[in-house]
Amino acid sequence: MMHFSERRHRVDAVITGVFFIAAAVTSIIALKLYQPAITGDDYLIQASRHAQPVIMGALHELFLVVTASGTGIMLYPYLRRYNEQMGLAYFCFRLLEAILILIGTLSVLAIVSLSKAYTANPIADVEIFKAVGSTLIAIHDWTFMLGPNFMLGINTFIYSYVFFKSRLIPRALSVIGIVGAIMIFIAAHLEMFGAMQQLSVGGVVMAIPIFIYEMSLAIWLIVKGFNKNAVAKLNNAD
Repeated sequence: MMHFSERRHRVDAVITGVFFIAAAVTSIIALKLYQPAITGDDYLIQASRHAQPVIMGALHELFLVVTASGTGIMLYPYLRRYNEQMGLAYFCFRLLEAILILIGTLSVLAIVSLSKAYTANPIADVEIFKAVGSTLIAIHDWTFMLGPNFMLGINTFIYSYVFFKSRLIPRALSVIGIVGAIMIFIAAHLEMFGAMQQLSVGGVVMAIPIFIYEMSLAIWLIVKGFNKNAVAKLNNAD
């Protein structure tokens, strides 16, 4: 089996760090651009009026899917060297997160199409359009909850635990990841049962640790890379 050369693991670390930053940036931009299609009582009108920004938001979500999948692809070889099952589990949950994000993106694009059909037909049955629109918004909200919250909590916990045990990055940083993963996982459950609203103050507070962790991890990987001694031990484990 091919071992990780010093140059290879340095390049892998930089690419992974860039993916983490790109994922965060694209997700924030997409959420901002989506607002006319998923908020407000007049979204059936506003979604078509702001079709271009909303579609641009969807494009950013597609970039998010690519970058999120990219982190899974880049980290999998390192995680599986430590533990085959944990590496596979991380990759699967990261992929599920990306799939849920993609489903949410499709629902938003469908709202744009629905809005165009509604505004083009002034004698349309408003209640039917509202029923379909509400369903599409609900799909987006549930996928947003289950993907970037529920699945993110699981896959972040897995790779942070492996990082902690293998010392691929400083243990203090890994602990922040473990704590952040637990908090975002709890937030997902609170939102699922209606104890907390999505994008509420409480939800944002519970998401801050994982955001700080991912950005700190990204910067660490770009500047410092993986711990050379830890990588050497993974190589010797073959």
